[in-house]
Amino acid sequence: MDMDRRTFVGATAASLCAAPALGIAADPKAAAPELYELRTYTLKPGKRPLLDDYLSKAYIPAAKRHGAGPVGVFAAPPENDLLKVYVLVVHRTAETVAGLPTRLATDDDYKTAAAAYLAATADDPVYQRIESSLLTAIPGMPRLEVPDASKPRLLNLRVYESHNERAAAKKVEMFEKGELAIFRRVGLTPVLFASATVGAAMPNLTYLLAFPDEGGRKAAWDRFRGDPEWLKLKALPGYADKEIVSRITNLILTPAAYSEI
Repeated sequence: MDMDRRTFVGATAASLCAAPALGIAADPKAAAPELYELRTYTLKPGKRPLLDDYLSKAYIPAAKRHGAGPVGVFAAPPENDLLKVYVLVVHRTAETVAGLPTRLATDDDYKTAAAAYLAATADDPVYQRIESSLLTAIPGMPRLEVPDASKPRLLNLRVYESHNERAAAKKVEMFEKGELAIFRRVGLTPVLFASATVGAAMPNLTYLLAFPDEGGRKAAWDRFRGDPEWLKLKALPGYADKEIVSRITNLILTPAAYSEI
């Protein structure tokens, strides 16, 4: 059984690491791409303090003990009295993705710290549901770049959905061949760029940007829209949004005080 599990995990890791290449031969000297689990908690009213206590005192310390992390926690503005909290967990191997739930279930320190959260009853739950997706870093940014968590910051989470895999690969190519460099130059500071490997709204490219504040975010996007290199790039054949991007989700997120990202 142990050998079968190791074989399965190894095969999964190989497939996940190969996923973002999308037909492009990998550079053997390149760093293996990180994996990101992005969870969305849709909370019941008044349950944010309980989730914060669980994440900060139980989940994040335990995840790091078992090889995952850093972990980012961000909230979106409430909609219709529903608060969504996004939890981003960094994994360096598929083994930690697959193995973390089992390790948490047998971690006594975790279970003690998580007791109040885990004791929630069916008639008073913490959340409606948890939605989760698994992302694989693109070759041009194989590692998450952690912003300075000691400073005030705003996060911008964007998801570019495409109508098929070819179009999704073209959007990744566009970032690889110039758009990501333009982002950096104009102040659209990247935290991660990744392709969805498992989850909803596939295929998609998901990325996260960091800004000092809302004014900085708006100014950086204005610089980007008028940048001469960007105007040239988007005019190239095959790179028009209408050809390769079918839907964009744009979220402005505020990090929790204990967020590591």
